[in-house]
Amino acid sequence: MTCKRKIAGTPRRHRNVTNQSLLDARLSISGRGLLQTMKTTSSRFAGLIALIAISPLSVHAATQLQGAGATFPAPLYQRWIAEFSKANPGIQINYQGVGSGAGIKQFTDGLVTFGASDAAMTDAQIQKVKQGAVLIPATAGSIVLAYNLPGVETLKLSREAYVGIFLGKITKWSDPAITKTNEGVKLPDLNITVCTRSDSSGTNFVFTGHLSAVSSDFKSQVGQGTSVTWPTGVAGQGNDGVTALIKQTQGAIGYVEYGYAKNNKLPFAQLQNKAGEFVTATPESGAATLNTTQFPANILRAWPSDPDAKDAYPIATFTWLLLYKTYSDKDKLAALKKFVTYGLTDGQKLSDALGYIPMPAEVVQKCEAALNSVQ
Repeated sequence: MTCKRKIAGTPRRHRNVTNQSLLDARLSISGRGLLQTMKTTSSRFAGLIALIAISPLSVHAATQLQGAGATFPAPLYQRWIAEFSKANPGIQINYQGVGSGAGIKQFTDGLVTFGASDAAMTDAQIQKVKQGAVLIPATAGSIVLAYNLPGVETLKLSREAYVGIFLGKITKWSDPAITKTNEGVKLPDLNITVCTRSDSSGTNFVFTGHLSAVSSDFKSQVGQGTSVTWPTGVAGQGNDGVTALIKQTQGAIGYVEYGYAKNNKLPFAQLQNKAGEFVTATPESGAATLNTTQFPANILRAWPSDPDAKDAYPIATFTWLLLYKTYSDKDKLAALKKFVTYGLTDGQKLSDALGYIPMPAEVVQKCEAALNSVQ
């Protein structure tokens, strides 16, 4: 006889109902928890949105000034920016040494807050600037003929000699035009490598202007300009590029701003001035040159192409900041005026150490008056 064993516990149907009830309960609890979590998160998010909406920004965005132009004063401008920024963290300034020609173009096209050039803008160039232009001499310096001749620590170059070198007519360091002013100096029978600028440059403008004033041959064959066709030599970008070429080329000579030669420990020649004296570039001899400068009444634009003072170094110039006559952004205007004022006052104290010439007090006064005209 077969016996059916009864299974103890909850009947199957009842067990299914119970399980479903438990599941529904769990879902209900889970749903309430999820809803509560969503409500809490939503509340917190809404609170964050409200906080952002009603709270004022505690940190204001920095006022940014963008400048571009001459490499001649770039080391000094970078030092000004570094020192000025310490006391004015809310003003950010970026200066790119792209050369005077490129700086004038960017300024004319309205791509920068200010420009910089060793060649003061002409009236024709100023007329192309929609906002108008104000030229402010910011510093000054000498252009030296740095050279690479191992063992030759001093070198004197007559006007005949340095013009002849850059015309490509004097090609050896042993040329009589050089040796006759350097008695006792052992000059090698080495080819001269002339180093010039490849870019449009205010340094070009000043140097070729001087050579044109000294030599009618140079004036007719090459002439003055920010970009000229040199009859000889190799070319580098900017003062730093020419400096690098001189350093790496034995027998080289090139024209660079005094500070570049000084900071790179390159020797440079004593040049014969209009009075017939051989003069070394120093802040004092450069200042003697600039003291002969007379600015016209309506614009701060002048430089001595061939000074006649006995103690004057023959190639020295101002270099200019280019400011718009009017600015639509008044925050930038205020920041720019503050920076330029610093450069004309405390910034001048940094000039000598970097190889620049502090500007005469009467020139600074004229610059401050010009700055006040910027609106």
